[in-house]
Amino acid sequence: MATKTAVIKQLSGITFAGKTDSGHWIMMDGPENFGGSNAAIRPKELLLLALGGCTGSDVVSIMTKKRIKLNDFQINLNADLTEEHPMVFTKIHIEYVFTGKEIKEADVERAIDLSLTKYCGVTAMLQKAMEISHSFKIIESN
Repeated sequence: MATKTAVIKQLSGITFAGKTDSGHWIMMDGPENFGGSNAAIRPKELLLLALGGCTGSDVVSIMTKKRIKLNDFQINLNADLTEEHPMVFTKIHIEYVFTGKEIKEADVERAIDLSLTKYCGVTAMLQKAMEISHSFKIIESN
């Protein structure tokens, strides 16, 4: 079994820098009224980015293998959050927005399905803790 590692270093208050096996650093911070300097992304927000980046990478890879050209691709994520501590996500909705010429719904549905049910490890982990739903739009362009 492979092991992944991460190190988190406090810079000041609740401002942290984190680095993983890839060797890249990312900053995390909180609001000023909570001891942060409001200078970086919040840790929970990273979960949304991880989910979007993971499934987005899969979808683009699958579409590329099918030789489907995208003029633009965007993923919008919305998460419901509890109001009491610990404040956790209870549901995440992923909206995929494809822009291109003659993109077929069946190809889009297949790419998303493969990502969400077979390839995206972030989806596999998060769906054990919350509902993850999705939708998509195709915007026709030249």
